[in-house]
Amino acid sequence: MNKLVLCLFFLSVSLHAQQSEDKNIDTLFVNKKLQFNHKQLIIPTVFIGYGLISLESGQLKSFNSDLSQEVSEHIDEKLSIDDFSQYVPMASLYGLSALGVKGKNNMKDKTIILATSYLLMGLTVNAFKQTASVKRPDETSLNSFPSGHTATAFMGAEILYQEYKEASVWYGIAGYIIAAGTGTFRMYNNRHWLSDVVAGAGIGIISAKAGYWLYPITSKWFTKKKSTTNTKTAFVPFYDGKNTGFGLIKIF
Repeated sequence: MNKLVLCLFFLSVSLHAQQSEDKNIDTLFVNKKLQFNHKQLIIPTVFIGYGLISLESGQLKSFNSDLSQEVSEHIDEKLSIDDFSQYVPMASLYGLSALGVKGKNNMKDKTIILATSYLLMGLTVNAFKQTASVKRPDETSLNSFPSGHTATAFMGAEILYQEYKEASVWYGIAGYIIAAGTGTFRMYNNRHWLSDVVAGAGIGIISAKAGYWLYPITSKWFTKKKSTTNTKTAFVPFYDGKNTGFGLIKIF
């Protein structure tokens, strides 16, 4: 269990660094939308990179096996809490709004950002699962890499953090704790390797950020275009040198 504790400690420190970095770039929010900055890629890139390297690294594969075996030795019974906890950070976005806690964006904008992020996350996870073909620790299938449950949880946690960090940073921290717990239970239940969970966390975080980056584009799909001109009609007398009468014209 010492290896597991060490891994979780590393993950917590990395996420803390990510949150501290986000505080330093709050000025990048314009009209409540997160603007792209290359520094935001560091943590998720490291996480995803670790997962990709583990696909070929014999040393990391061995570490995955040793950790999985050590965890399995201490399992009394499996707990399916991770099937539900993955959605808790996302649900909290609407729960806090219902309780009157003001977020960075209104309900419509949050939903657009969340939907975009979820779509990107789902496509990325499934693409990796189909191409990597990694066997699960319990040997039930070949779609272990990366962890979709973990990606879903961390995506929700990142959006929760971005939306409510100005109200209280603890909302985001709570979301990340739940996300980390989801990843831990995926290993506890012998469904994923450590590298699956770490990569899933990276995919979830970067998908959430991409949801904000793409908002100026995706928001237009759900916004009705308003006419920039108001037209009126009127009867106007005219004389063309020969004829006199009234004409119907449009006034812009």
